[in-house]
Amino acid sequence: MDLVDAAYARAESSGFPMSCERPVGQLLATLAAAVRPGGNILELGTGAGVGVAWLVRGLGERTDVTVTSIELDPATAAVAATEAWPSFVDLRVADALSFLSTTLLSSAAGAFDLIFADAPGGKVEGLDLTIAALRPRGILAVDDMRPAEDWPEDFKVRQDGVRRTLVEHPNLVSVELDHGSGMVLSTRR
Repeated sequence: MDLVDAAYARAESSGFPMSCERPVGQLLATLAAAVRPGGNILELGTGAGVGVAWLVRGLGERTDVTVTSIELDPATAAVAATEAWPSFVDLRVADALSFLSTTLLSSAAGAFDLIFADAPGGKVEGLDLTIAALRPRGILAVDDMRPAEDWPEDFKVRQDGVRRTLVEHPNLVSVELDHGSGMVLSTRR
């Protein structure tokens, strides 16, 4: 079983319901394939490891890119950690906002070529830190941008705030895609 199928199976068997949809994963794989040699990819919200599995699939046989994935919940992170990930994958149990703040202290120009923001920390809270962590010409991918009928009203409002911040940000060029759960892709100027 490949990494992506194994990750979906882990998510299902552990009862983790919030993994990225296959269309989103396919887009992540495509974006990862374009990351420059020596580049850095960041995922905020490891979950069961579905997103990071798609990123690794996109890299194929490449080992010249570092993939860091941050998960706040230790129990959820333990589910993803059961996989034998390639050596260039770094799974961390950490608070995304603390991680981003520390990263920004060590890199004035941004540290990441591709960021998939899929957790409240760095997406709903601290989006400014996530944007600052992008290198110039770096790409930020954010999913769940199309409101679903079963979303609570306060969640719809928060997600719309994220969407507006991305599409209106003066340092980003953004496009809204009706893909998967709704995506916003943003490139830092």
